[in-house]
Parts: sequence; C-alpha cells; structure tokens
Amino acid sequence: MIYKQFAKSENQISLLGFGCWGIGKSMWIGAEDNESKKALRRALDEGINFFDTALVYGDGHSEQLVGEVEKESGKQMFIATKVPSKKMEWPAKDESTIEESFPTDYIIKTTELSLRNLKRDYVDVQQFHVWNDKWADRDEWKEAIYRLKKDGKVRYFGISINDHQPWNGIETAKTGLIDSFQVIFNIFDQSPADELLPYCSENNIEIIVRVPFDEGALTGNINSQTTFPDGDFRNHYFRKDRKAEVEKRVSAIMDDVKGETNSMAEAALRYLVSFDAVTTIIPGMRSEKNLLSNIKSVLKGGLSPALMEQLKTHRWEKNFYK
Repeated sequence: MIYKQFAKSENQISLLGFGCWGIGKSMWIGAEDNESKKALRRALDEGINFFDTALVYGDGHSEQLVGEVEKESGKQMFIATKVPSKKMEWPAKDESTIEESFPTDYIIKTTELSLRNLKRDYVDVQQFHVWNDKWADRDEWKEAIYRLKKDGKVRYFGISINDHQPWNGIETAKTGLIDSFQVIFNIFDQSPADELLPYCSENNIEIIVRVPFDEGALTGNINSQTTFPDGDFRNHYFRKDRKAEVEKRVSAIMDDVKGETNSMAEAALRYLVSFDAVTTIIPGMRSEKNLLSNIKSVLKGGLSPALMEQLKTHRWEKNFYK
C-alpha cells in the first residue's frame, strides 16, 4: 500500500481508504454485515488503515461495524466520522443558522455518541457532515473543537464539503482549525482542482476524496437497462434519462483511456492518484472482489500527463443528488 502523511501529524494513512456509507445499509440495498466485516478485515490485511464513516450511516450501524472489526482484529485504524447537522439536511441550506445546525453542546453530544458506537475513547478525525462558510467566524463550532481536543476525544477536525461546492469551506479553513476537507472529486466533477486543491497544498490541509466513481457511473457498469433494488437511493440518483447519458459519456472516456488502463474503474481511481494534493480516496467497498480490484488500480500509480490533459474534456457540471 502507498501511504501519505496526514496533516500536521506523524500518522501515515493509506492512499486508498475505505468508505463506510454502504455498510450502514440504510440507503444501499444488499449489504450484509458478514460480508461487510469480511471486507473490512481484508482491507486491514492489505494495508488499508483509513476508514471513513458517519453517525447517520445506518443510524450508527456503520460506526458499530467499524468499531467491532477494529477490536476483533487487534489492528489500529485511523478512523474519520462525521457529526450531522442538527437539522439533518444535506446540503446545508443558505438560510440555516449555526444555532440550528451545529450548536456547541450538540457537536459534543453527537461526537460522544459516535465514540460509544466505535468503542473508542477518541476519534482520529471528526468532520462536519455539511457546512456553510458563512459560519466561519462564529464561535459555537470553535468552542466545540477546543473542548473536544482538550478532553482528548478528537485529534483532528475536518469538513465534509457540500455536494459539488468545493469552495464552501475555504473561509473556515483560514481560522487554522481545519485539518482536512472531504470532497466529491472525480473525472466528471473536476472542480476541486480549480481552487480547493491548490489552497490545501499551500496550507497543509488534507484532501479526502469521496464519490470517486460517481455513485457507480464511473465504474462502466451503468447503462440504460440497469436496475436497482427498491429502496436503493440510486433509483433517484440515476432517474429518468440519466443512465443513458452516463452510458454515452463513459463510453467516450473509455475510448480515451483504453491505451493506459484496463477498465473504467481503474481509470477513475488512477485519475485521482495523479493529484499530489489528494491524501486518500474512499470508495465504498462492500465486497472483497471490489476491494482487491481497487487496491490493484491505486498501486499502478497516476495517469500520463497527456491523458490527464485529455480527460479535462470530460468535465461534466451536474448534480444528480437534486
């Protein structure tokens, strides 16, 4: 495995991390706890040490699985979790206030709940699950950070940036209290490379990449005939004519990458590996098969400069979450 230093710490974290939304089961149909725990254990065996979860993933179920596997394996994980907005909204609405969304005592209370789920005394990275930069100068969230760090319950703090809003956190980072940003970044949504990545490189802030496969679009497995189980959020994400549009665009990408890669999924991961500012990439991996395939892709390294330049033409401004 390839490792990178996390922020201002002495910790080395794996370039390929493990995204734990899917194992929470609440919005991804088909996850089974035995298979999820098997994949988590195999990830540890393969050198992955960064695991990203959240309190709302299965109402704490994802955190509980991660905590169980850490204890059972005897291997230490570098765990990131998230405190949801008290309003339970994604993304944070512009009219929402800090008092409604992240009051001090609420941040502390939810962090303590996550620690109980994880069976831990501290979490390596606590993240705001949504954010609005208009809160940058408010004291409520700062007080929570000071208290949680003082009590040894949180080592580092980060922001999970609103979907497709990679700039919405930079003002808050100027306080010096933010150690990491988690952001949507992939071949379609290339916008983090415009401003966020350069800012983080200059200011020693880590980039955690989520949705590297665009919820499956960039695996090459989505076409106009693809179906998902009832209750799976991808029925909304890929509704109407979106699957056909994805199929067309992915086919065009494959024409460009086939000389350097063996699959669309490999191209998607190696595209991100090509950016030095990226610290870790966290695809969801509910099976050993996908886990091992992703490891193999990451270890091949980045793409050629010529191909990276060509991939700029596949930038696609969209928001399928709406």
